[in-house]
Amino acid sequence: MAADEPLVLGIETSCDETGVGIVRGTTLLADAVASSVDSHARFGGVVPEIASRAHLEAMVPTIERALKEAGVSARDLDGIAVTSGPGLAGALLVGVSAAKAYAYALNKPLYGVNHLASHICVDQLEHGPLPEPTMALLVSGGHSSLLLAPDITSDVRPLGATIDDAAGEAFDKIARVLHLGFPGGPVIDRLAKEGDPKAIAFPRGLTGPRDAPYDFSFSGLKTSVARWIEAKRAAGEEVPVRDVAASFQEAVVDVLTRKAVRACKDEGVDHLMIGGGVAANSRLRALAQERCERAGIRLRVPRPKLCTDNGAMVAALGAEMVARNRRPSDLELSADSSLPVTEPHVPGKHRHTHDHDHVHEISKDNLYS
Repeated sequence: MAADEPLVLGIETSCDETGVGIVRGTTLLADAVASSVDSHARFGGVVPEIASRAHLEAMVPTIERALKEAGVSARDLDGIAVTSGPGLAGALLVGVSAAKAYAYALNKPLYGVNHLASHICVDQLEHGPLPEPTMALLVSGGHSSLLLAPDITSDVRPLGATIDDAAGEAFDKIARVLHLGFPGGPVIDRLAKEGDPKAIAFPRGLTGPRDAPYDFSFSGLKTSVARWIEAKRAAGEEVPVRDVAASFQEAVVDVLTRKAVRACKDEGVDHLMIGGGVAANSRLRALAQERCERAGIRLRVPRPKLCTDNGAMVAALGAEMVARNRRPSDLELSADSSLPVTEPHVPGKHRHTHDHDHVHEISKDNLYS
């Protein structure tokens, strides 16, 4: 870690996790997270209004915790990055507003960055600089995407995406049908280890010869599993929960890894990066490793904590923006719930600094001294 590498704070509030990370270059210094998942559990999914309120309450304490953990002052920062989209509009707005306030008060450059591009860039904190181009499979509650990134700060190209339910969303819905609670991914992963992945032949969506080679569909799989469970219950038979979990999970990861390896081969890329919350799934990691080794492809997967939503990934992309001299965002930056992945960050129209009057200087001294 070199002292001249950019020191950047990142804020992530796209869903139900208030994440604040601090990195210097590609070195992680702090990763503070405040989760509101318990508040959503009784509703069986994330409630946007509850998430937004939780972000408001957690923001300042989480930023202070990250600064303390990193052992740096807010005045030492070279920039502040924030997820400006995609995500829940209200939740994003909390993070963007906080980032703009800190950037203004500290007179630091602001970088509004893309949530999906951040999930790719976080791997730099684990395995060093990303190869160029990078092939990335992103799987989470809201996204299932295959992306080719020749330059993570300016050029991210979508090859395929889910046409209905994302992989993580399917995990949550099947967990609900099995009465396993929320979120569904971790509990299904755990139960699947005790089940037989070949017990039930669930369908693999969009794997026919005429189907889009890189797109994903999990809605039909979700419906098939739900109907299978309902038929068992209607017949008065016990549902083999572990076998259902294992067979369902295998159907999901089989399609994800098969298409990802195919994309690497077709594009001539000799490595694959997997990110997003579902990348923490143990079977996805194992099958991806097995298939990548067989195809001569190097697999890069961050540790599970860096796969789920966190501020470190936002800080990592922000640091890369600073290092490559990308144009900062304006203080007019807004939250964009549908920000396309082709826009890794939202540059401002002009390079400028903000002159503060005496009142603002006093406010900064009170806040950050």
